[in-house]
Amino acid sequence: MDPLEIIEKYCPEERLRHILLAHSRAVADKALQIARSHPELNVDLAFVEEAALLHDIGIVGVDAPAIACYGTEPYIRHGVLGAAMLRREGLERHALVCERHTGTGLTLRQIREQGLPLPLRDMQPVSVEEQIICFADKFFSKTRLEDEKSVALARRSLEKFGAAGLEKFDVWCAMFL
Repeated sequence: MDPLEIIEKYCPEERLRHILLAHSRAVADKALQIARSHPELNVDLAFVEEAALLHDIGIVGVDAPAIACYGTEPYIRHGVLGAAMLRREGLERHALVCERHTGTGLTLRQIREQGLPLPLRDMQPVSVEEQIICFADKFFSKTRLEDEKSVALARRSLEKFGAAGLEKFDVWCAMFL
């Protein structure tokens, strides 16, 4: 499976593809660095690279003009949109990364209480690979492609997800850094 072929298939628009690839490559590189620095976790490195490159494919269907996305869906749905695309490609394990990487993952309770336009189910990273990709993603934005956030800035960007998200981020910092 070639993640770049899938990105080309679903993201033909050049500017958006550039943003998606630059962001996803940065996330993949950080995720691989984390995984390699923790051989005791026995991480599937090939999967981490593929899934990190594809984790944001769903942005092609959202309305976010600042990052060249001219779809119709709210940004919060990019994970479930990407998961649906990857399931059509027969990539269930990769699809789970898509739908579980928002914030530090979303609980069913958060989805219900906040009235989020998402399926009513738990969407938190489970496998170590999912957790590493989700964690690595917190250090990169799609608007400042060349910059890696500090731990403090990445943590601050998670405040909108509440105390549970911050606690999980802190646990990941202790595990992965």
